Amino acid sequence: MSSIAQRRARVARVRRVQHLQAVGNAAEAEGRLVQLETSDQRLAGLRNSLVSESQTNGATLGSLGELSARLDDARVGLGRQLVSAKQAVDLRLAERLTANIAREGAERLQDRAVAEMHKMIEQRMAASFRPGLVKGGPRG
Repeated sequence: MSSIAQRRARVARVRRVQHLQAVGNAAEAEGRLVQLETSDQRLAGLRNSLVSESQTNGATLGSLGELSARLDDARVGLGRQLVSAKQAVDLRLAERLTANIAREGAERLQDRAVAEMHKMIEQRMAASFRPGLVKGGPRG
């Protein structure tokens, strides 16, 4: 294989690996986002379950109020993490798209280099071919 085809093959391999890494990073970011969204839903469910419609004493109401406040604070903090995780997902998806474009470009260059190498080999073989004289022909 010619050196240019070898270099392009190496670049194509590197681009494939970079694309696989970008896909993995995007999947990891999406998983983190799903995990945070699930936690947010759990906190909302816990907060809603603290509402008591039955008669309770003041101490119970106070502790329910404190728990509700803590759950609300946790959801506010989780909300900031959710925004950050959504931004990370968007960034990772953009990186994956960029890596995919680079991979496809490198594969096209590699294919072109291999085709040019085969064409060059065929041209050299055709140039070195010399038809021989046939014995017993009109002159012979």
